[in-house]
Amino acid sequence: MELSLVLGPMKSGKSLDLIAQVAPLAYSRLTCAVVQSARHVRDARIVSRTGASVPTIKLDTLEPLLHTDEDVVAIDEVHMFTPADVRVVEELVLRGTRVLACGIDLDHRGELFATIRALLELGPSEVRYRRAVCDRCQDLHAAFTQVLAGGLPFLEPLGASEPLPDDGTFTYEALCRRCFVLPETAIVTGSPGVPRATVRPRDA
Repeated sequence: MELSLVLGPMKSGKSLDLIAQVAPLAYSRLTCAVVQSARHVRDARIVSRTGASVPTIKLDTLEPLLHTDEDVVAIDEVHMFTPADVRVVEELVLRGTRVLACGIDLDHRGELFATIRALLELGPSEVRYRRAVCDRCQDLHAAFTQVLAGGLPFLEPLGASEPLPDDGTFTYEALCRRCFVLPETAIVTGSPGVPRATVRPRDA
């Protein structure tokens, strides 16, 4: 099965990893479709925080890919698609298409996105986990993405792969396990979370 996943929190270099996998195909005879969820509205291309980018096709669902004959399909922000789209991924790999996908694995409550869970259940040939630098304590193994509303962790349950508005209502942090606020933590403390701590630069 030619299914490769790159998973991790925001700011972990997932998109750069995907771009690096796709870039060599420009010098080959292989055809490649690079797609991204239409729900991702910040950029018209796949853009890494390093500045690297590749053109992408915006799709509401992955269904149109079944009507193409690309050798390789690269999917950015795969967690923004629905679990039903995983059927398309399965059909693609069964017919010999190599599928590369990257996305956030854990949602704002520290739980697997339903789409990511379904992809893992396909038994991918490769899964690579990327880690970010914690926005609070600067730990090098941040695995979580905290969603903040008004500076406090947003912990309300949502439906499977339900999108959060990309209109400035929410901000996002990459956090390590110690700094990440779980729903259980909020219940114990009796508060919805804690304000973001200011990270001070180390003394020279």
